[in-house]
Amino acid sequence: MQRQKSILSFLKRPAPEDKNSGGGELEGRPPYSFQGKKPNQNAAVLNKARDVSDEEIRGTETPPEKLPRQIFAVNDGESTTPTRSSLFSSIKHKFMKPDTREKPSADRFHANDTSSGAFSLPIKHAVPEELANACLFPEHLPKKNVHNANETMYNEGDRECPFLINIDDISRPVTPGMATLVPRLKRVQEDMCNFKDISDCLLPDASKRTKLSQLSNKANKVNEHVSEINSKFEWLHPSQIRDANKRKPDNPLYDKKTLYIPPDDLKKMSASQKQYWDVKRQYMDVVLFFKVGKFYELYELDAEIGHKELDWKMTLSGVGKCRQVGISESGIDEAVQKLIARGYKVGRMEQLETSAQAKSRGATSVIQRKLVHVLTPSTTENNIGPDAVHLLAIKEEGHLLENGSTVFGFAFVDCAALKFYVGSISDDASCAALGALLMQVSPKEIIYETRGLSKEGQKALKKYTVAGSNLSELSPAQPGHDFGEVLEVRNLIQSKGYFRGSCIRWDHVLDGVMHGDLVLCALGGLINHLSRFKLDDALHNGDIIPYEVYRGCLRMDGQTLVNLEIFNNNADGGPSGMQLYLFFEICADVGTLYKYLDNCMTSSGKRLLRNWICHPLNDVEKINSRLEVVEKLMSHSDIMLLLAQSLRKLPDLERLLGRAKSSMQSSALLSLPLIGSKVLKQRVKVFGLLVKGLRIGMELLMLVQKEGIMVSSLSKVVCLPILSGSDGLDKFLTQFEAAIDSDFPNYQNHDVTDSESETLVILMDIFMEKATQWSQVIHAINCIDVLRSFAVTAISSCGAMCKPMILPHSKSANLCEEVTGPIIKMKGLWHPYTLGQYGGLPVSNDIHLGGYRNDYVPCTLLLTGPNMGGKSTLLRATCLAVIMAQLGCYVPCEICILSLVDTIFTRLGATDRIMTGESTFLIECTETASVLQNATHNSLVLLDELGRGTSTFDGYAIAYAVLRHLIEKVNCRLLFATHYHLLTKEFGTHPRVAMQHMATSLIPKSEMSSGVEQELVFLYRLASGACSESYGMQVALMAGIPRLVVEAASKAGHVMKNKVRESFESSEQRVKFSTLHEEWLKALLTTAKSGETNLDNDAFDTLFCMWHELKTSYKSLN
Repeated sequence: MQRQKSILSFLKRPAPEDKNSGGGELEGRPPYSFQGKKPNQNAAVLNKARDVSDEEIRGTETPPEKLPRQIFAVNDGESTTPTRSSLFSSIKHKFMKPDTREKPSADRFHANDTSSGAFSLPIKHAVPEELANACLFPEHLPKKNVHNANETMYNEGDRECPFLINIDDISRPVTPGMATLVPRLKRVQEDMCNFKDISDCLLPDASKRTKLSQLSNKANKVNEHVSEINSKFEWLHPSQIRDANKRKPDNPLYDKKTLYIPPDDLKKMSASQKQYWDVKRQYMDVVLFFKVGKFYELYELDAEIGHKELDWKMTLSGVGKCRQVGISESGIDEAVQKLIARGYKVGRMEQLETSAQAKSRGATSVIQRKLVHVLTPSTTENNIGPDAVHLLAIKEEGHLLENGSTVFGFAFVDCAALKFYVGSISDDASCAALGALLMQVSPKEIIYETRGLSKEGQKALKKYTVAGSNLSELSPAQPGHDFGEVLEVRNLIQSKGYFRGSCIRWDHVLDGVMHGDLVLCALGGLINHLSRFKLDDALHNGDIIPYEVYRGCLRMDGQTLVNLEIFNNNADGGPSGMQLYLFFEICADVGTLYKYLDNCMTSSGKRLLRNWICHPLNDVEKINSRLEVVEKLMSHSDIMLLLAQSLRKLPDLERLLGRAKSSMQSSALLSLPLIGSKVLKQRVKVFGLLVKGLRIGMELLMLVQKEGIMVSSLSKVVCLPILSGSDGLDKFLTQFEAAIDSDFPNYQNHDVTDSESETLVILMDIFMEKATQWSQVIHAINCIDVLRSFAVTAISSCGAMCKPMILPHSKSANLCEEVTGPIIKMKGLWHPYTLGQYGGLPVSNDIHLGGYRNDYVPCTLLLTGPNMGGKSTLLRATCLAVIMAQLGCYVPCEICILSLVDTIFTRLGATDRIMTGESTFLIECTETASVLQNATHNSLVLLDELGRGTSTFDGYAIAYAVLRHLIEKVNCRLLFATHYHLLTKEFGTHPRVAMQHMATSLIPKSEMSSGVEQELVFLYRLASGACSESYGMQVALMAGIPRLVVEAASKAGHVMKNKVRESFESSEQRVKFSTLHEEWLKALLTTAKSGETNLDNDAFDTLFCMWHELKTSYKSLN
């Protein structure tokens, strides 16, 4: 403390009579003294000090204060000596931070464009002295807070203003009082967080911690005073706010995008105010930056957002002396990106002319401004990353089909790739197809009509926006306004020239999709949304492509994608899944199928992998073509290494091509002062990176062709354009490389002149004539990246991986015909991204469902076993192996024989959705209904513990009826896990059902151990027959239920079992003659009485089952 007091003496203010005595080494001002040893590490506390005077501070980078804040008390009576200034100079460097980068001041605030002079500091509040002292912690300020004191003036539109600090006024070292951007409250809070780790040595006493907490609360009150300033506009008060149609927020038709401003108030505004509020009242959902000189400012409600999200101080200044915050133009891009990352829509009103141009029109003229574009999280063009960002518009029309199904038309856009997708889906009450669309697209924002979407559709949106990879924003649109009629949308597209840059004509695309009029309405909603945000360049140059949710592929609805953890792990909601990497580093990329298969080197390859996983193939030839490429890559490690080296060098070619295509037409931004040059500079960089990146990609494709190892197989997977020869792309690309090297040698940072701008336009127009071929090249590179990823997954896997044998679809469900039935045969199957006990491999098991007529194997597996025994893991592993096989990837087992699966259905887990009014049992029944209505002979169905959400009798009855329907009517491949052991009695001898259970072992803890006290060991091994019980008591003990409660439950169980012993005994006899036998006997008698010779398939199936039963009984008697 003595050393700190000595150091503090250097920063104490001079006596009042010396206050105006000069700068530098102040004349007439006694130099400061320094006593004791040289300052050690504790001297860094001075970096938290502020010592400012009225003459030195005239503003800050963020909105300034009217009065300086006194941090250190003034000691007028302190004595000094003449020799102490040299001592101060010797340690001066310890208190100054180097100016490493130019950081112009963040704010200037004036009422309008025509006033001049220095601005004042309007906020007046005092800071407690004890709060100031609380900041003195040994923590260095970050470099970003260094202030550039050399900047003294700036030009603001049509005037010059003195700004901040003149270098001659600095009379002491640069202290944190001169720092910018970081408000006091934030520094105090950061200091408290950083101080926590060293609190043992600096705050040994709990009373000091208590005092520090009290001081922090005072800081909160001081800083919150600014944000609590009420707006001067009554129509912005929460109780008075209205939309453009004077509707209040509690009105169902309230439009949050608009604001009502009384006409009389508009008339009283200045020209600058009208400029701002004329735009803002139409964009209330947008954070609107208003350009003033070299600064961008936020007002009123937007200022609150800037204050809250960016820690900018709020002042009463700017346009109309209202609440405002702001930043200089050098920091605007970073601020915009921060707000977009936090989910805000951000617009910028730019100046269309310079101050000189405005003055030439008259002395009182105001600089013209215009909203040039709005960036949103769903439409950002700077998305260079592995995740595609989509904006989705959806339109519902009920009962268009004869069966009463609902039809959804949809349109979505990837603005970074400049691709528009359109299509339609028909759906039932479960909205399973809509869920599949939402999981596949994973949109950042969804536009829908407020009253045009059914209650079931709205529930699906809320459900899958939470379950998907991205948390989507739901944007309800006004009915009849944002979604136009069919004729209106057609006329709009034709009159505006939208999609004229598309490779396929937009009308041809729409004519080829189902329910084209509904799709066109959805596209109209998307167009209006983009047009409102000034994104017409994307609409003019974008490609429009048809999109099918189930386009000839293995169908998986939204619930199946969630249940199987394809993209998100149910445990933590994240794509990376289980957090076991704390113990096992190998688990860092486990938890989802996407993450398990993702060894791609490029961002565009990762996006293609996601698309492939959403649409596994349903064609044997295409699957085998992919498998051939993967097999050849695995056998040639040298080729894989060369491919990896080339892929690693590639930029995101797909995104670069989209951005280059979007800049083909002249943009309105080019005409703006300062902005136009920045846009041209960015275009040169994008074009140069695209050309250089395509050269690397072309060399990779030519290397593949040269080796000739997998050309024939790869040509079946992807269409390759002509690369070499006089008409090849190689020669064409070489010319553009030469043009870039000669005209734009420093293309990554090239300032474009007017003549170079014309050259760039010509080059890009010629280059984009082959946009289709460039897209084919990029797609081929992406396919190679994904197939290489499959090969890497197979090679680096910890367990056995094999090439699956894929068989075509089964032709008939009739067992009496000599055809192949649906089959799944997997030996040594293990879950690809679940670890076994102690981090080892999971236990492998054999699965065999279905087969040939002359070697019949049941298609249904009735699975029993204890909780935590591994039933759900086995079910999921089977489905994941099927998906991987139909992707063209090696599967996690030793042998895999599979006939194509057309659809995977799952009913797993127990969840409810309280917010949508859906109970656990209702969700179970809804998902089961979708299975019963849509499952076919070639489907794969997983049902886990069906019927547990209701009473025991009702649940068992439903489970029995569903199981029997799927066995006898659908006869699909079915895995049915249950704790209803009576089902094993009812279906124990059914010829289409195989009985198996997850094996366990009971180890007695002592010789006198009872059943409850025995230790249950899970073997995770699939064994034949049914499990005798579910071992609920042992699992309850493992879960931590008190032993007394478990013992009481065990006794109660024995009592109940004794009371119903007769019923149990009678049920044991059902295995010999169950209700199934009764139904067969009745059907046999009915058939015999009818005397018909032409029997249908059901009758043949009944006779076959009876024959099987008689055969089994005869064997048992012998």
